Amino acid sequence: MPAIGEHHPAFEEYCECIFELQEDDVAVIQARIAERLQVSRPAVSEMIKRLEAEGLITNDSRIALTPAGQALAQRVVRRHRLAERFLTDLLGLSWADAHHEAGKWEHVMSDAVEQAMDRVLGNPTTCPHGNPIPGSSYDAPSMVPLSDIPVGQSFTVSRIPEELEFTPGLLDFLEESSILPGHVGRLTAASPDGTVTIEIEGRHIGVGQFASARILVLA
Repeated sequence: MPAIGEHHPAFEEYCECIFELQEDDVAVIQARIAERLQVSRPAVSEMIKRLEAEGLITNDSRIALTPAGQALAQRVVRRHRLAERFLTDLLGLSWADAHHEAGKWEHVMSDAVEQAMDRVLGNPTTCPHGNPIPGSSYDAPSMVPLSDIPVGQSFTVSRIPEELEFTPGLLDFLEESSILPGHVGRLTAASPDGTVTIEIEGRHIGVGQFASARILVLA
């Protein structure tokens, strides 16, 4: 079986995808993988067979990473999230641009660069969106979805799950709206359909049901 660093980038991409779907509590089925990676269902089906043959996943009643697949996924996710921190914190790239660039860096970063980046950044525990960096000292706080906050209550943005990072235009919207980890806001209105209005950084922002049900905050 190949060592972790010897797998084809496509294998890394799929293991990363499965890891992130599990992290977001999204059902790991071929349809969800196809949506996330924007590939055809037949292509996913073929790759699932290859991943299983490589010993990276099991595919019985559900798709799950083996210990080897989990280790590979964690390495790739760690490098992606460190790269995002580096690109936003030190180079000033936007969230969306950093996410796109980090998707390239995660496959080519060496151990030495990973360690140096971690040191220069001060051993961060999360990516810019608040998602935990595998292998860090991350300690998950008690979070709730933004949609669960009562009208009139204040909150602190804590985490923007990966599912939202893959929604076209959403990262730009969240960054431009100051819906960023660490920022304090107040929920000012809620509609029956799940849409909420928040006041944050002196602005009133409408957040749709899809995002409000997934943005995690500290109440």
